[in-house]
Amino acid sequence: QVQLTESGGGLVQAGGSLRLSCAQSGRTLSIYAMGWFRQAPGMEREFVAAISSYAGWTNYAASVKGRFTISRDNSKSTLYLQMNSLKPDDTAVYYCAAVDRLGPLSAADDYEYWGQGTQVTVSS
Repeated sequence: QVQLTESGGGLVQAGGSLRLSCAQSGRTLSIYAMGWFRQAPGMEREFVAAISSYAGWTNYAASVKGRFTISRDNSKSTLYLQMNSLKPDDTAVYYCAAVDRLGPLSAADDYEYWGQGTQVTVSS
């Protein structure tokens, strides 16, 4: 089994930055492709960023490319999402996800394990 726990969310003004973390417990993190998704009230869950299990290949949604950076530290079993130049439209609950595949993967249905989410609120 794999457990994922997000942290780092909060309230920030537009233009500010936050770094989300996703701590993984259970099996070795390095074998999993991982991703970040978000869901705003009344909206579908949407892809934000993904990283492969090996080689550090990444993929980003067009709406966050150039502002967000996904990374992982396998020695700490932790996934990160550095979010800069935040906008009110970035307000959502952010979820990390993992699957035992190479990746990077952008479809939510491709992922097997999910965290409980962390709230990010960007004020204008």
